[in-house]
Amino acid sequence: MSDYTPYVLTFKCPDQLGILARVSNLMYQRGAFITEVSQYSDPYTRSFFSRMVFDDRSMACNIHDFVEEVKSLAQTLGMAYRLRPLADKPRILLAVSKDDHCLNVLLTKWRSGALPADIVGVFSNHEDCRGLVEWYGIPFHHLPVTKETKPDQEAKILALMESERAELLVLARYMQILSDDLCARLEGRAINIHHSFLPSFKGARPYHQAHQRGVKVVGATAHYVTAVLDEGPIIVQEVKPVNHTFTIEQLVHLGHDIEATALSHAVRLHCEERVVLNGEKTVILQ
Repeated sequence: MSDYTPYVLTFKCPDQLGILARVSNLMYQRGAFITEVSQYSDPYTRSFFSRMVFDDRSMACNIHDFVEEVKSLAQTLGMAYRLRPLADKPRILLAVSKDDHCLNVLLTKWRSGALPADIVGVFSNHEDCRGLVEWYGIPFHHLPVTKETKPDQEAKILALMESERAELLVLARYMQILSDDLCARLEGRAINIHHSFLPSFKGARPYHQAHQRGVKVVGATAHYVTAVLDEGPIIVQEVKPVNHTFTIEQLVHLGHDIEATALSHAVRLHCEERVVLNGEKTVILQ
């Protein structure tokens, strides 16, 4: 292991000539050693996106001064950006109802080190997953909800995110629709898994809908949460082939695997600073 400190810079800005050259030149002048670069120029929105990983092995200034220079360049280019040490893992809060397949995969990947995040807690409107969560040594918060208590329960969710300094909320089969107000507060900071290949079969019982239509593939979609149900910017989609012999139960069981895979992949991409919003879509910087 080296003694270098790696950092990740992800940004977007209006497209123009020489953006990458100007950012790279700043890094060159200050001795930031670039180890990874990905970029995309969108001809439709005329926006430029990039993710750069660099380290301080030859930095000619301290990181605080470098950050100030990035900030100044960002103002010149109209750039929205995130810059952080790569080792600073995002703090995430998970939400679940009764089904634990997505939750279990996230917890397993977190414990093995495959998920670059700190899971700071799990909340649920049911008690079913308490044993699983506490077995992993993670705090479990029971936040029951009814139509009448929804505003109070959502206030507790926000308070929990603030007290735990959670940067991201992951809905791991949390079977409650968030209010428009909460969706607005968490814009770009909440990921949901929908057990269908959106935009098809939105809402409840999508596998039953898929079976009725005789689909040849089933899938799952991980997306950012918005006030419009199941229509947020898509991060990851996974599919598996099926045929006419599959029962509804078989579709559901296969779907569980697909859901867990899609959600864990989406959370990893977000935590690695690879996802950038581009209007109603996302850019994934691999």
